[in-house]
Amino acid sequence: MAYEKFWKDHEKLNASEKKKLEKDGLEIFNDIPYYAEHGFDSIPKEDWDLFKWAGLYLQKPKEAGYFMMRVNVPSGILTNEQVEVLAGIAHDYGRGVYDITTRQAIQFHWLEIHQIPDIFKRLKSVGLSSAGACGDITRTIVGNPLAGIDPDELFDTTNIVKEVYEFFQYNEDFSNLPRKYKMSISTNLRNASNAEINCISFTPAIKKIDDEQVAGFHVKVGGGLSARPYLAQTLDLFVLPEQVKEVAIAVTTIFRDYGYREKRHLARLKFLVADWGVEKFKEKIMEITGPLNSKGEEPTKEWNAGYFYGVHKQKQKGLNYIGFNVPVGRLSADEVFELARIARTYGNGEIRNSNSQNLIIPNVPDEKVEALLGEEIFKRITVKPNSFIGYSVSCTGIEYCNLALVETKERMRRIAEDLDRQLILDVPVRFHMVGCPNSCGQRQIADIGLQGIKMRTKDKRMIEAFEIYVGGTLNKGGQLNEKLKGKVEGDQLPDVLLKFLTYFKEQKELGENFHHFYKRIGLEILQEKLTTILEELNEKVS
Repeated sequence: MAYEKFWKDHEKLNASEKKKLEKDGLEIFNDIPYYAEHGFDSIPKEDWDLFKWAGLYLQKPKEAGYFMMRVNVPSGILTNEQVEVLAGIAHDYGRGVYDITTRQAIQFHWLEIHQIPDIFKRLKSVGLSSAGACGDITRTIVGNPLAGIDPDELFDTTNIVKEVYEFFQYNEDFSNLPRKYKMSISTNLRNASNAEINCISFTPAIKKIDDEQVAGFHVKVGGGLSARPYLAQTLDLFVLPEQVKEVAIAVTTIFRDYGYREKRHLARLKFLVADWGVEKFKEKIMEITGPLNSKGEEPTKEWNAGYFYGVHKQKQKGLNYIGFNVPVGRLSADEVFELARIARTYGNGEIRNSNSQNLIIPNVPDEKVEALLGEEIFKRITVKPNSFIGYSVSCTGIEYCNLALVETKERMRRIAEDLDRQLILDVPVRFHMVGCPNSCGQRQIADIGLQGIKMRTKDKRMIEAFEIYVGGTLNKGGQLNEKLKGKVEGDQLPDVLLKFLTYFKEQKELGENFHHFYKRIGLEILQEKLTTILEELNEKVS
């Protein structure tokens, strides 16, 4: 290592930190060939967690030996060759399951240890990697899925994202961080990267320097969700495009060297930023980088939450990008092969993932748009989804995840499709469902967030249930949604949501979205409505 782990003698290091001092997470790549040859039983239990650094989690139950794999897709941009390889992995090893995540990555399930070396080989052949997709390390970089073609971007960030991502890949100077570390880089004016919920985000900015208007970035730090969510704060810095890598290294160095390593639940960068304050944090950055410009102006528009449905003109004359809904982010391998064929036939072969778990086919000439939209697959994966299924996001849930308390993915899909059959609104409502407090499904920024819990019934049975949160947004700096009192049994959730949203429909003003409705009538009235709904349902049951 080129740096000193001066925290190594701290008497209150947690168990994970002590383990990482014995063996760096990236060393698991050296061990996997042996384990693959000798089988799952050859893996010591104490090394199970190290697989995260290779983008691998053991599914539930862990002892069964099946892995989930997450593959990095910086900015969500995939070439046709990459899409074909990913579809092949899902088909050959992942039982046909292909999931798009809320960080633009791809997830596979049902992988076995003897298959991993070949999967790594396939990924490497097309320039993809799962390294650092999980673990206490720099994760994939979230970015603008429309980078380079976006009329709403300040400038193209493709090469900047590539440079920063490649610097941190397999970099053992930054593979022992206190916890996971999430970064976004985007100049999309509608905040397509959800900047405020990342540890560090580079966001579009302009500043007059020597009488010249210069385009660059502002820097936000300290965002993150989970059980104690924080929105990132903007530093008084303006960063030129050529300075992004240097500043990213500086912030990551600060987190590595000063981040908390005593208690895992307090180890994210957001807690260090909250304790230090943004002024001290800014000064610490400049101790590493040297002087930087003070911040400029932010040419932002209304937040789009990562949704790009429909046909849209690109920067390039005569070309279009087309945004499609992938219900709760799940595709089959056969569907992905078909999408790859379509992208190759009508566009330049690329497919781009958005953080709303949806996809975009870019570079489609005007004269080919109609024929593309006529393809059979776009009856399910549509450009004009219904109001609920089109704006529903879900984490993996108990189906595959060891941390989840409830089933989410299929439940969210069923509920959304049922709501679409029973209720028509003039505005979409963004639903995010999560199976545990870790919030991979980002429920804190949803109009309506649904968080899975376990609940004991009157007859002492433990059942799946949900808490409801309302009012999240990332417009104008953002607001995290607020919890409504009351636990909703999983079986009752469809009825509760139908009644709750019917009330919204009846009371809202024409064109009023859910966040504005929540701000206008207030949390107290929404609480009263939910309480009444739950009381009425319980009376029927009893």
